[in-house]
Amino acid sequence: MSDDIEIDTDDLERRMNGAMESLRHEFGSLRTGRASASMVEPIMVDAYGSPTPINQIGTVNVPEPRMVTINIWDKALVGKAEKAIRESGLGINPQLNGTIIMLPIPELNEERRRELTKVAAQYAEHARVAIRNVRRDGMDQVKKAKAAGMSEDDQKLWEDEVQSLTNRMIARVDEVLEAKQAEIMQV
Repeated sequence: MSDDIEIDTDDLERRMNGAMESLRHEFGSLRTGRASASMVEPIMVDAYGSPTPINQIGTVNVPEPRMVTINIWDKALVGKAEKAIRESGLGINPQLNGTIIMLPIPELNEERRRELTKVAAQYAEHARVAIRNVRRDGMDQVKKAKAAGMSEDDQKLWEDEVQSLTNRMIARVDEVLEAKQAEIMQV
C-alpha cells in the first residue's frame, strides 16, 4: 500500500518557479539608471473607460540606453498616458513630441542606488518566503501521506526531496538578487 503514495514534486516546483517569475517581474520594474521597456509595464492608463496597460495603447521602444519612448496610437490618449506616467511613482518627467512620449532616464546617485539594492533585497525576501510556504505545503503532504500509511524511510526520502528543491530555488533567488544588486550599483 505504501508504495503507491507519492508527493507531487512537479506541482511544488511549478509553484516555486512562479515565485521566481514574480521576482523577475518585480526586478524588471526597478529602475537601474538604464532604460528598459519593462519599467513602464505596471503603468495603467484610463483608456476608453477602463484601466489599460500602457503597452496596449502604444508602442514602447528603447532607442538608446537612457531613453524610453512610447508612441501612442490614439492622439486622445496622449494626455492621459502622460498623466499616468507622472503619477506612477517612477520619478521620471515625460516629454511630449506629438504622439510620442519620451522618458529620459536620469543618472542614479549613490544614495538612490543603495535604496534600490535594499528594495531588491526586500523583493528577494518575499520570493524566499513564498518558496518556503510551498515547502511547508509539501511537508504537510508528506505528513498526510505518512498518516495514510507511508513508511518512515519513504517519508524521510520525500522530505529530503522537498528540502532539496527548496534549497535549489532559494539559491537561484540569491543568484538573481546578487546579479540585480550588481546591475544597480554599476555606474
